[in-house]
Amino acid sequence: MMILLGKCNSIDKEYGGYLTCLDRDGSVFDTDKFMWLQGRQIWTMSMLYDKVEAKEHWKEIAEHGARFILQHGRDEKGDWYFALDRAGNPLVQPYNIFSDCFASMGLAALYKITNNDEYAQVAYDTFKRIIQRRNNPKGKYNKAYPNTRALKGFSLPMILSNLSLELEHIVGTDTVESLIDEIIHEVMEVFYQPESGLIVESVNADGTFSDTFEGRLVSPGHVIEAMWFMMDLAARRKDAKLMDKCIQIALRALEYGWDEEFGGIFYFKDILNRPPQQLEWDQKLWWVHLEALVCMAKGYAYTGDERCKAWFEKLDNYAFNRFSDPQYGEWFGYLNRQGQPLLTLKGGKWKGCFHVPRALFKIYESLETTVLQGI
Repeated sequence: MMILLGKCNSIDKEYGGYLTCLDRDGSVFDTDKFMWLQGRQIWTMSMLYDKVEAKEHWKEIAEHGARFILQHGRDEKGDWYFALDRAGNPLVQPYNIFSDCFASMGLAALYKITNNDEYAQVAYDTFKRIIQRRNNPKGKYNKAYPNTRALKGFSLPMILSNLSLELEHIVGTDTVESLIDEIIHEVMEVFYQPESGLIVESVNADGTFSDTFEGRLVSPGHVIEAMWFMMDLAARRKDAKLMDKCIQIALRALEYGWDEEFGGIFYFKDILNRPPQQLEWDQKLWWVHLEALVCMAKGYAYTGDERCKAWFEKLDNYAFNRFSDPQYGEWFGYLNRQGQPLLTLKGGKWKGCFHVPRALFKIYESLETTVLQGI
């Protein structure tokens, strides 16, 4: 996506915001705009300006996106729509709280490099709204029949573990610390299944195991991504016991999710080895492998565990040989089980300017740390 950005394929100069549906060569194949990806791209460009190099062009791209989402992105309650048309008219209602998470995250990162109080205020207000909605994130858009099977999902506490740190400069350390204990408990105890050493995507409202399609579902990529979020919290608190548990869960998820026949990490599995309902269960996705690379790089940097180093090298060999596109740059998003590209796109409804640059930067940070520490 960075090469494509250099050609300005993503920047909508006519209507504002970003065009994320880009084919292999960067050509635009659809003009709808998805709020997850608008917020993520604002974060990416702000992060690059802040952490890599203070290029004015990167800041301008971030503010270009911010202007668009602030003008068009929210309903009257301040909740963020899921999708807009090219001009900014709402297409899909604000049913998905992760639109809010990434809008808040992007604006908070942009505030760091601009000191624009509007960005900080909207990021703060959005974060407060996320906390208010977290026990019923879909609200009136929830499709489940009332008072039947009440499940709670792993994704939101997982995201909050990282989002709270991203917003610490706005919401304050006291707020972050008050959330961390609860988040660690949710991720490392409630969703964690000690019998298997894995984490499931959903549990009953009381935290017990749900023997259903949803309750048996494991996303190895989510587990692994969550573990590097947890590692950062363990390092923050100098909690060696938590760090060790993170390493063990991450390694278990890799072993469990790895396709021994063709290589790569499965997208979904059933914790009881029953048939999963997701037809795409055996696909190999870009973000899963990037998050695994980050997790193993961080695990090695934090602990020096040689198993993390070995897995990093194994993942690096698979991912850069299968996902990376040497002709046009960036990564393919979706491979079949055999490791061949299913789609030519470099961006779409779910894939945008986020996972690849974030992961490469996080890996660089971690490898630099190992060199400085002499590991």
